[in-house]
Amino acid sequence: RSFELNDEEWKVVRQLREVLKVFKDATLFFSRGTPNLATVIPAMDHIDSILTTANVSHRKYCNAIRVSCGLAKRVLDLYYSLTGSSTTYRIAMVLHPRHKLAYFRKLRWPEAWIRTA
Repeated sequence: RSFELNDEEWKVVRQLREVLKVFKDATLFFSRGTPNLATVIPAMDHIDSILTTANVSHRKYCNAIRVSCGLAKRVLDLYYSLTGSSTTYRIAMVLHPRHKLAYFRKLRWPEAWIRTA
């Protein structure tokens, strides 16, 4: 019985499961036979959105979950910045029939960044 989780610990487990779901979904998506480079940046943007929301949701998530999401967001930001050192990601996005430049505009990238892409 000493190893059973109490109600507060179960609450943290449920919150953690909710946040980790985005990573599970991304892993399963990129493990399929059809992922492509043009889906990397949108996937990273989606994960960033989830982590940002969790990081600032004081009422929804406990402090440990929020801090963890903040740290995960810093790591994601590091990898996201590395996509800027390779033109391949931007070329893949611009050439993709679904994205083109509209994706960057939708996310309100600065016009200079869009021109660079």
